Amino acid sequence: MRDSAATRRALLDAARELFASDGYDATTVRAVADRAGVNQALLFRYFGNKEGLFAEAIRGRALGLLDGTQHDLLERTIDAVLDPDNTTEPFMAVLRVASSLQVGADLRAELGAAYTSAFAALADTDDPADAVSRAELLLAWLLGITVMRSIPGSPAPGPKDREHVLRAARALLGAAAATTH
Repeated sequence: MRDSAATRRALLDAARELFASDGYDATTVRAVADRAGVNQALLFRYFGNKEGLFAEAIRGRALGLLDGTQHDLLERTIDAVLDPDNTTEPFMAVLRVASSLQVGADLRAELGAAYTSAFAALADTDDPADAVSRAELLLAWLLGITVMRSIPGSPAPGPKDREHVLRAARALLGAAAATTH
């Protein structure tokens, strides 16, 4: 007898890997089920369809970075972006999802709003519009680093550049963010 929680976890892990490496359109439910070592009918049983699997697989991991204190949010996020073991797969999956797919658009909007709000709260400004602008620039920059790191041979920052990337991110958010370390 199979453990349903373990099966669900295996499907989510397989989906995260395939969505990040192959993109949404190229990832089939059969490929996810095969990688997880289960029958594809279980994917439909637990997630309803491919879109439901995508949303659950990506949302949980990407929003998980926002858990914890704001004090070290910037550090946690930069560590994830620079992780040599590529734990940025949720970010890559969201970026690679077909632009016409509504679940992708909805998820990008949800994650963008969550990260923008969290980063804006760190900005050293009394102007809410300026805080949002700084947060959006930081998010765009971090996503750019994520994309560059997926390109073999690119000059993207890596783990050895952590302190430099962190200083630049703090500078973008403002002096107060630089002192909350």
